[in-house]
Amino acid sequence: MSTVALEPFIHLCSRKPSFHSRKPISLRPFFLPTCSSNLNDASFIFHHQPRRTLSPVHAASVTDTPTLHPLQCPQTSTSTFAIDRTQMAKGKIFVRLDHGKDLKDWELTVGCNLPGKWILHWGVTLVQDVGREWDQPPLDMIPPGSVPIKDYAVETPLKKSSLSAEGDTLHEVRIGLRPKFGISAIHFVLKDEETGDWYKNESKDFVVSLVDCIKADSVINEPKRGFDFWPGNLGQLSRMFSKLKADENRSNESRVPEGENNKPEGFYEEVYVTKKILVSNSVSVSTKKCFESGAVKDILYFETDLPGDVVLHWGVCRDDSRRWEVPPPPHPPGTVPFKDRALRTQLLPRHDGKGSSAQITLEEEFSGLVFVIKQNENTWFKYSGNDFYVPLSSSSNLLNIGNKEDVSEGVQIEKPSQQNSFFAFTDTVAYEIRNLVTDNSSEKKQKRKSKKVQQSIFEEIERLAAEAYNIFRNSIPGFSRPTTAEPKATNLEPEKTVAVPEKTVVEPEKTVVEATNVAETLSMEPKICSATGTGYEILCQGFNWESHVSGRWYIELKEVASELASIGFTVVWLPPPTESVSPEGYMPKDLYNLNSRYGNMDELKDLVKEFHEVGIKVLGDAVLNHRCAHYQNKNGVWNIFGGYLDWDDSAVVSDDPHFQGRGNTSSGDSFHAAPNIDHSQEFVRKDLKEWLCWLRKEIGYDGWRLDFVRGFWGGYVKDYIEASEPYFSVGEYWDSLSYTNGETDHNQDAHRQRIVDWINATNGNSSAFDVTTKGILHTALEKCEYWRLSDVKGKPPGVIGWWPSRAVTFIENHDTGSTQGHWRFPSGKEMIGYAYILTHPGTPSVFYDHIFSHYKTEIASLISLRKRNGIHCRSTIQISKAERDVYAAIIDEKVAVKIGPGHFKPSSGSLKWSLAIKGKDYEIWEASQP
Repeated sequence: MSTVALEPFIHLCSRKPSFHSRKPISLRPFFLPTCSSNLNDASFIFHHQPRRTLSPVHAASVTDTPTLHPLQCPQTSTSTFAIDRTQMAKGKIFVRLDHGKDLKDWELTVGCNLPGKWILHWGVTLVQDVGREWDQPPLDMIPPGSVPIKDYAVETPLKKSSLSAEGDTLHEVRIGLRPKFGISAIHFVLKDEETGDWYKNESKDFVVSLVDCIKADSVINEPKRGFDFWPGNLGQLSRMFSKLKADENRSNESRVPEGENNKPEGFYEEVYVTKKILVSNSVSVSTKKCFESGAVKDILYFETDLPGDVVLHWGVCRDDSRRWEVPPPPHPPGTVPFKDRALRTQLLPRHDGKGSSAQITLEEEFSGLVFVIKQNENTWFKYSGNDFYVPLSSSSNLLNIGNKEDVSEGVQIEKPSQQNSFFAFTDTVAYEIRNLVTDNSSEKKQKRKSKKVQQSIFEEIERLAAEAYNIFRNSIPGFSRPTTAEPKATNLEPEKTVAVPEKTVVEPEKTVVEATNVAETLSMEPKICSATGTGYEILCQGFNWESHVSGRWYIELKEVASELASIGFTVVWLPPPTESVSPEGYMPKDLYNLNSRYGNMDELKDLVKEFHEVGIKVLGDAVLNHRCAHYQNKNGVWNIFGGYLDWDDSAVVSDDPHFQGRGNTSSGDSFHAAPNIDHSQEFVRKDLKEWLCWLRKEIGYDGWRLDFVRGFWGGYVKDYIEASEPYFSVGEYWDSLSYTNGETDHNQDAHRQRIVDWINATNGNSSAFDVTTKGILHTALEKCEYWRLSDVKGKPPGVIGWWPSRAVTFIENHDTGSTQGHWRFPSGKEMIGYAYILTHPGTPSVFYDHIFSHYKTEIASLISLRKRNGIHCRSTIQISKAERDVYAAIIDEKVAVKIGPGHFKPSSGSLKWSLAIKGKDYEIWEASQP
């Protein structure tokens, strides 16, 4: 990514538009990514390509250590670490309206002078439109390369143009306007696809009023509201433009010839924006051997071009365990100890003013130097989440220094492999303890260690031993859990009748096999069903809307696989793997090209393998409803496909006017951003089944998360599932709940019935996300109306009240939360939502952003309680209380849960209840025999 210097923008900010004196309008991104400088563990990209060389001058003024004489083979090895950080750059967004070649036509130009991959997300308001403000523009108005977004907008990429007067590279797009289009206003926002940021003004859209331009060239009826006061952006540009033109007309009335005083003129307006840009810095460490007083010593010279105050937080290690310790003096001037485990050295400014540096001299007894970097007060830098590491060669290897391979390999972190078993974990613990014991028992090293240091080592050994025992204890299966046998004829729930058009789905009694003895119980494996897995699954959504930004998500997720397993997750849902027009992956193009913005195919395989090794099943996000084309047909419509599946337009449904398909009509709702695939075509189903089977075999996916299943009949999903035989499958059937006068209806039977209908169309082979439960939780928690959590029959009001084994409950995902925020869960009440879904039947799903947040400990406790009590997708539930400020229920007569500020305690009877977990507005009890 290119770097933007700040100087041109400082000059730019001092310039004001020539035609008015209004101050520049403050404009900030609507969504801002988390800056690495605010993290305790910044991420790094290690570059192997040549970079600007930092001068390895060993200045004696840097340190008070004596001048050392080099060995006869003074080979210097240098490790250079690339540091990519973010900083704010200032730029501008500009809008210009000019006359076209024909004076009756107009041309609107929107541009930006900041680096990025800019996309104009825009729509129009038609003169006669009284229904909504956003509509898709006429086809003749849409620039080439645009992509329609549903039925209300288009996205057009900005292209690089000539340099501006300030010397900046501009990105701009031009849109032709004609009076015949009948456009009264254009609405837009800017999106930077490199970062995922949306640029708005004070959380509103930009709006450019075109009423005056249209009135001058044609006779029109007035729009539904006056555009002089149209609410919008560009600092309410429409009002500004109208006022400016009115002032100009009044001041020039005596000079403008009659008949021309109403002629509209173009305008130019710019607003100032800030953007986080990537800045590339580096730190270079040069090492060499020198003699001092007859002894060989290591000299390390640190140099960095990071601006500001830079502190080196460092230590040394003696073996491959890379355990930090403090070397004996002398130390560089100004060095201070940190908790007897490390040293901190302030880097001094270089004489040329470019960066800072320091020199460290060490005894030869150490195998390497470890460090992290602190910039200013709150920014810490590491290498890919680990400490920087510089290996130090022994004097016996000096003659081979010149033949070494790239020293950058020295920063690779070696860790003991972890397998999905207690014994593999204990091997890892034993490995760490062995290093600690060896380190502590060495006579030579023991003389150097204080009693305090030795005590800290033994405390660490005790901690590791306790952790090993805790894992072992939790790995022992409980003997009291009855084994549930899945009926062969049908997979439906007991005593629940679901109203389905023209058919009734009656769920039979579950068959419960009582455990006659311990050996028999342990030998019985749970039945696997593609809609439920084992029935005890806990799903983790392993990404958010911005996970593609780094380009290495598969690598980053692999690093936390074992942690997710330790929390208790059994299934992880990965993002779409295919080549995609959109970086998030939901606009797939070549289905067999698995090199995406999340990583390449090999990295994906490694990630899946890692999850399997820690005992987690993996779901692929399969986008089957639509596919982006490679080529245009003779009419210029994008509906011809390339790649391995080179379909023609007969693979596209015929009732989507945007893509002129020659297939049959759609069996579901349309997704207007891309060609909707006609699943009724035999060749389409054959190709998709082969693709799913290929993914299962080649990548190792265990199942599917099916995107936008509203777009095609569930019977086709049945076909795909039977062909690919997944371990688990869940569909996204998301539509609107029922509302009356803007208020959520208490009765959401119609909504959950549509989800149940889709599940039934798959023959019960797939589960579905319980959108109904999420929506009801929203209103119940926002308005403190917990009575909503019980339907008229005293059952849960979502899909879990009708068909719990097929309901995947959730409170947030990449669409509803993250940076999209389409339907964000009530802020601050997330743990109440998790207390509900993690104690109730159904298969719960937990969002990645919540796992790695301050909620992690609470979520882990809830998952542990669920597993400890054997709560599963078919668990029974008895609602004890559903009132204004409190909801309470008993699950499987093992767990009692209360959410809401109101009071509830489970009654003592045949069971004795003990409080297990207590949080803000929720409490959970576990039962035991008195």
